[in-house]
Amino acid sequence: MSIQENYELAKKAYEKWGINVDEVIKTLKNVPISIHCWQGDDIGGFEVNPNELSGGISVTGNYPGKASTPEELRADLEKALSLIPGKHRVNLHAIYAETNGEVVERDQLEPKHFENWVKWAKENGLGLDYNPTLFSHPKANDGLTLSHPNQEIREFWINHCIGSRKIGEYFGKELGTPALTNIWIPDGYKDIPSDRLTPRKRLKDSLDKIFAVETDEKYNLDAVESKVFGIGSESYVVGSHEFYLNYAMKNDKLCLLDTGHYHPTETVSNKISSMLLFSEKLALHVSRPVRWDSDHVVILDDELKEIALEIVRNEAVDRVIIGLDFFDASINRVAAWTIGTRNMIKALLSAMLVPNEYLKQLQEEGNFTERLALMEEFKTYPFGAVWDYYCERMGVPVRESWLEEVKAYEQEVLLKR
Repeated sequence: MSIQENYELAKKAYEKWGINVDEVIKTLKNVPISIHCWQGDDIGGFEVNPNELSGGISVTGNYPGKASTPEELRADLEKALSLIPGKHRVNLHAIYAETNGEVVERDQLEPKHFENWVKWAKENGLGLDYNPTLFSHPKANDGLTLSHPNQEIREFWINHCIGSRKIGEYFGKELGTPALTNIWIPDGYKDIPSDRLTPRKRLKDSLDKIFAVETDEKYNLDAVESKVFGIGSESYVVGSHEFYLNYAMKNDKLCLLDTGHYHPTETVSNKISSMLLFSEKLALHVSRPVRWDSDHVVILDDELKEIALEIVRNEAVDRVIIGLDFFDASINRVAAWTIGTRNMIKALLSAMLVPNEYLKQLQEEGNFTERLALMEEFKTYPFGAVWDYYCERMGVPVRESWLEEVKAYEQEVLLKR
């Protein structure tokens, strides 16, 4: 049968449960995913004097074809975007500034250093998000930045974050969609600290100074991101979940949840409903931790599907800002973007093709037998037929046929670098 015929049969199966599949597709195509640029070059960036990767971040593998210029990185992103259904966003780090060969310190970065990115985003109908880069720098070599006991070092990073928020605001003004400017720092200690409070006092003071400089929320949204531990900060992280959760709530900032930044027995999906009760918006960095925050390429696993279900069943598609954050240098990098982003979209589609309201009703009635039975049966409903139709309708390759395009791109472009 054809893709259209399979789709029509699937529609009938879902319509029995009151699910309008055509409306689902209309909703899905308007959900943007923020695709992280750093998968394409292993978090290298384009600083004139590049620094060795640090901050507890590790990229493993040496697959050929890594982007080494802004033009190459944008070309690779364009290729990936051509294989992913929908209109999306691109997430940048400060180290992806273009300074025309001039050494510009991070606390001196300005919107003009990202003009090429904005021009490219306009040409491709993309929004841009932004992150100050508080790692891979001599002033972060001891593992401390915004909580550093040295005031001069703290001021350097404070100014970098203030400038970053202005760059995010610039993105929002130019592109007509607000940028999410997210602050994550690697600060912490390898061994058991003798004082947990003082570094957190310094971090709070630094954040207060950063956010004292106003930006327009119409153009820039501020987020803060926690972590449970890192390489070099195994025993203590200054910016813990409790710290940033309280800071975000008290100061009306977004709390960003990274799926790899919690204890192995914690799941981000279980936190979403609680966060949405007290916050108008929530931000995510979706990756796949394997034993630790290893940032593997996102797959369609149970946790990804549960995250999507929590977003959809709580009618929070417009309230949760979804970004990706993984980096794998052991496989084709364009394929990594394509696999991970398509899986995030698949998870959202799958969640939209569930009779969520009826399942809620069953729970309220205490009808746990039918609830469990239906939750299990819907796992094998013809979701794949709807996905195939969606890809065809959006003009991107259906099923695994996208892989042939990546293979051709590798031969024609990546292996010639």
